[in-house]
Amino acid sequence: MTLDELNARKGELPPVSNSCYINNHIHTCHSFSPYTPTAAVYMACKSGLATAGIVDHDTTAGAREFLEAGRRIGMPVTVGAECRIDMSGTRLNGRRLNNPDQKSVAYVVMHGIPHSNIEKVDDFLKPYRAHRNVRNRGMIENINKLVGGFGVTVDFDRDVLPLSTTSVTERHLLFALTKKITEKYRTPADVVAFMKDVMGIAVSGKNEENILAGEQTPAFYEYDILGALKGNLVEKIYIPATAELPSVGDFTDMVHRYGGVAAYAYLGDVGNSVTGDKKAQKFEDDYLDEVFDVLEEYGFDAVTFMPTRNTAEQLDRVMELCRTRHFFQISGEDINSPRQKFICPAYENPKFTHLVEAAHTLIRYENLADTDLKAARELIRV
Repeated sequence: MTLDELNARKGELPPVSNSCYINNHIHTCHSFSPYTPTAAVYMACKSGLATAGIVDHDTTAGAREFLEAGRRIGMPVTVGAECRIDMSGTRLNGRRLNNPDQKSVAYVVMHGIPHSNIEKVDDFLKPYRAHRNVRNRGMIENINKLVGGFGVTVDFDRDVLPLSTTSVTERHLLFALTKKITEKYRTPADVVAFMKDVMGIAVSGKNEENILAGEQTPAFYEYDILGALKGNLVEKIYIPATAELPSVGDFTDMVHRYGGVAAYAYLGDVGNSVTGDKKAQKFEDDYLDEVFDVLEEYGFDAVTFMPTRNTAEQLDRVMELCRTRHFFQISGEDINSPRQKFICPAYENPKFTHLVEAAHTLIRYENLADTDLKAARELIRV
């Protein structure tokens, strides 16, 4: 969907909601998502969100369009960017943080980017995207070593790059493989048989059911296949990230130089996954206090987390740590697939009222930061 198409379809939308539903963690086609920035805002409004926030991986390329789409329908929106950083220079070196693929690496988010600095942030991220593509090409070679013998191969330039407007992630690599598989195996049953019997992938019962229903749910079909591939192949093709990772100090320095909010993305140990999309794995819970020590040391402003991702005990702990350590709390539900709902019912719980209020505070911060950064910083001071 383009901005012109949004103009033509504005009449389909309900009035912008004043509900408790917020989401500060929406991805678009500039990283990995079926939605253009305009379509993301359209879907956010149509779903009943009161606010929406864009956080593409390693880029702010969709931010201007996202802001304009929000303006055209009268929806409050905020802009940010998500990236991975190198924590090896800290006391957390060698620890598993919030990244399932690599130790000493953390997912972080720059929230509330002042609009005058959107392009400056992207200029900072641009060389890291270039380094990432060197590694992406290597991972495509690894994919082809795994599946080339089955008559399926993927070309980075021809098959992967057209899938992304700006930033290429592991999901793009496996989505390109997904498309190659569906070209070769035309029916959902044949695709499942290929993955299970030929590739040896353990497809979960629910995932298999979704894939087999692909002819009835074509919008979800390839994303369901991608889910099965991602859960089984990333560890087999993964090449450790190095040059594509800013250091923690470089990240926080950049965020504060350009007036944003530096946030650590809490994941927490996964046992029986609340959302069913994560393998059981230990993350940062055993040394969470030490993580917070490092966040304080490097000047992080906030911690971001997703209420549906964690148990009540994990959420209570991280929220209490934020309160006692004076970190602003930000929340949003990761949107990068058409199966995911923009609405998170968890925000109906009174214990998360402060997260709803924080989303509106973040928008006020962003709008004020261009003209009075000092006053904006007071808004998020805890």
